[in-house]
Amino acid sequence: MGHYSLVVMFLVFTGIILWVVFGRSKSYRDSANIIFRHEDSPDGAPDRDKAADGKENGK
Repeated sequence: MGHYSLVVMFLVFTGIILWVVFGRSKSYRDSANIIFRHEDSPDGAPDRDKAADGKENGK
């Protein structure tokens, strides 16, 4: 009897791991990556390097 419960617990554990790795939807990925959305220029501000070089205004 003890062996069957060990197999059931292993299958449940494996199922949860597979669900976490492969079962994520696009909305979860979007929420997880929200902190990287404005990595280059936060809040739509011009990039400092481009503004310093004068490339931002087309010069």
